[in-house]
Amino acid sequence: MMAKRILVPLDGSESAEVAAALAADLARGSGGDVRLLQVHPVPEQRVGSFGRVVAYADQEMERVAAEGRDYLESVEARLAPVVTESIVRFGEPAQEILVEAEAFDADLIVLTTGQRGWLSRIRGGGLGKRLLRTSPVPVVLVRAA
Repeated sequence: MMAKRILVPLDGSESAEVAAALAADLARGSGGDVRLLQVHPVPEQRVGSFGRVVAYADQEMERVAAEGRDYLESVEARLAPVVTESIVRFGEPAQEILVEAEAFDADLIVLTTGQRGWLSRIRGGGLGKRLLRTSPVPVVLVRAA
């Protein structure tokens, strides 16, 4: 598989980082690059115990984005010398992954799947399965260990 632009959504788990390492190997073999992505729900303002606003939504968004960037930079450092970049987005994960795949002009999406039993696999669901059904870009699912 000769993917030049690989998108890797990360959720902060070790298994997601295994998917990032696999994507880096693929990129290394093809001379490609990797974009790491973290998607968070849109934050709301935080209210303290006495009903006072402790952090407004935009402040909370900036805090979450900064934490996300720090995490993604730490993963980037472990993927060197592969060319990587990072982005933090807010919204519904499947939708934001597809938007970022288009914006990045990704050839491939690599993400981890959770460990689930056979019954839940039959019933469907899960981010990986949704992306397999809806993504115009090939998706590689890495099973969580």
